[in-house]
Amino acid sequence: MKQSFYDLTYSDLESVIHQNNLNDSVASVLFNWHYKKKATVPCVDKIAKGAAAFFESNFDFALPEIDIVQESSNDRTVKFLFKLKDNHKVETVLIPFHNKYSICLSSQVGCAMNCSFCFTGTQGLKRNLTTSEIVGQFIQAWRWLAANRPGEERILNIVFMGQGEPLHNFDAVKKACEIFLSKHGTSIGIQKITISTAGYIPGLKRWSEEIPGVNLALSLHSPFEDKRNELIPINRKYPLAEVLAMIDQIHLNKKQFVTYEYILIKDFNDSTEDATKLGELLVGKSAYINLIPFNAFPGSQYQSPAVDKITQFKATLDTFKIPTLIRTAKGDDVLAACGQLNSRVGV
Repeated sequence: MKQSFYDLTYSDLESVIHQNNLNDSVASVLFNWHYKKKATVPCVDKIAKGAAAFFESNFDFALPEIDIVQESSNDRTVKFLFKLKDNHKVETVLIPFHNKYSICLSSQVGCAMNCSFCFTGTQGLKRNLTTSEIVGQFIQAWRWLAANRPGEERILNIVFMGQGEPLHNFDAVKKACEIFLSKHGTSIGIQKITISTAGYIPGLKRWSEEIPGVNLALSLHSPFEDKRNELIPINRKYPLAEVLAMIDQIHLNKKQFVTYEYILIKDFNDSTEDATKLGELLVGKSAYINLIPFNAFPGSQYQSPAVDKITQFKATLDTFKIPTLIRTAKGDDVLAACGQLNSRVGV
């Protein structure tokens, strides 16, 4: 079976070229062709016939297949259901803002974390995605924009907040970041990539040395261990106190913050006591807080709080002078909002 071209970082590609005595310029030509121009046909421009034949014979340039596309009638959010070679499926979301887009990428088929507020958790973990399957989501979404919303193909932010625990698939996610960051390829800015985690400590231990500069977001959701145990079962193995201590050890660049995600659930974690404890936990840290009213999904046991309860929660946090944003749901009419992705249904 041929190796996917999209599994290669730029340095990987250079190694292949050197090992096969090809011209050094081939690396930049191919990255420019497939990542800057997003071309899917074999490159024949500015490349020797022998080199072109070598890559066509030895590498696979196929991308994940777009199976279903759903467009929100509320806010132009786009949700893709991608079909992979083994017939597994994953969802990806394009989120519009100010005439450009953020893309929410999946890193696994399903997820092993089993978080009770997340639709993905109900399907369990099927397998990790390969680097090419992660990168392929980005390229195919860009190509869809070029074809369907010409002139809008500006994906400037990448968030690993789709299906799966990114740090549970560390190596593939790391390589995907290297490809996205490459000046020869998509050239995404280093602070335009955010990787979310439920608090998977083995991945956090590797973070500082292996993915420096990329933003980190922690799914926190409760400052109380008993409540977090219910929401995020992995908290029993990797308690919040240990997770926060690990994050505190991560070197942050100038103007770099850790984002703490907090899903607000009616009559569960939305009280003044919850907000006060959260503020006490994070005060003094280089932190942002994203408040996310719970997004319902089929079979979910939770509800979103009333608007006044949400604003009251934020007002309490404001007294701790921690930058806090209430995130409005986007794409919830097509189950594309935070916590609503599930590849079993594709709806």
